[in-house]
Amino acid sequence: MRISWEPVSLDTKHTFKIAREDLTGDKFDNVIVRLEHEGVEAWGEAAPFFIYGDNQRTVIAALETWKPFIERWQDPWQGEAMMAELDSVLERNFAAKSAIDCALYDLQGKLAELPVYRMLGLSHDAVPVSSFTIGMDSAEVVRQKVREAASCPVLKIKVGGPGDVEVLEVVRREAPEATIRVDANCGWEPHQALKMIHRLADQGVEFVEQPLSADNLEGQRWLYQRSPLPLMADESCERLEDIKHCVGRFDMINIKLSKCGGLRHALKMIGAARAHNLEIMLGCMLESSIQITAAAQISPLVDYADLDGAALLAEDPFTGVGFDNGKLVLPHGPGLGVERRQV
Repeated sequence: MRISWEPVSLDTKHTFKIAREDLTGDKFDNVIVRLEHEGVEAWGEAAPFFIYGDNQRTVIAALETWKPFIERWQDPWQGEAMMAELDSVLERNFAAKSAIDCALYDLQGKLAELPVYRMLGLSHDAVPVSSFTIGMDSAEVVRQKVREAASCPVLKIKVGGPGDVEVLEVVRREAPEATIRVDANCGWEPHQALKMIHRLADQGVEFVEQPLSADNLEGQRWLYQRSPLPLMADESCERLEDIKHCVGRFDMINIKLSKCGGLRHALKMIGAARAHNLEIMLGCMLESSIQITAAAQISPLVDYADLDGAALLAEDPFTGVGFDNGKLVLPHGPGLGVERRQV
């Protein structure tokens, strides 16, 4: 097996702004990973975020460290053992591990001549509708973004700033029939959050994602006991071992491949979340169609999807899952079904 990679910078259509100013931007630096085995080419993608200890440089450093181990692998069907070996060599580095893991699934699907979702016994008919994200901005810019997303029936609104109430009123006026979800990205304090959530309930919001900081465990429990809306963990739930701590603090969790380490770990998280009666959303970073399509392959297993990362890009270097009025349309090709766009 051979591995290679290339750094990429992905530009967004609009500046992407959330409650954390350090994550605001219009360019996101990812890494595309390529595995090759007996003439078959497979793809993966690392979408690092520094709040999880990753950036483009750390991804490349991890790949360089793992390269001799990966290139000794002979049997691409031994995915569990392969990924366990990478864990033993380097801890964490989950964005880089996700890229390799997803590329292994892509390779296996191509060798079997089956889409990944079919290898897993899933149906493309059970794929959920994805939300479309509206980043934080002035009321006027938010109005423009909502109008551009008029065909999307589910909107995810980023909040956590001083103009939250005005923004939600604008969104509801512009999209009176849309399902609205709200993501505060750790932007509120407990009493402020409770007050805001009551207002959001009046606007018909479906649920609220990560209202408080990930380390405010007592605040999360206090808010969970009083919130009129369901609460979702994102920053509070990175990996499998975090799920048990979400019980009694959240109603649902957001699984992201680059956050947890890939499809293999995401599948384990889905099983654990079901065992704890937590609902599940599959989310994403700002990613190309490689990683979005990888997540979409297992989306029939979850309750909600927020897989619009590639749709937010000015230019996507790959093709894969379709985004048709919010409905995810899985490609029928083997593996992930992604292909590099021709320049």
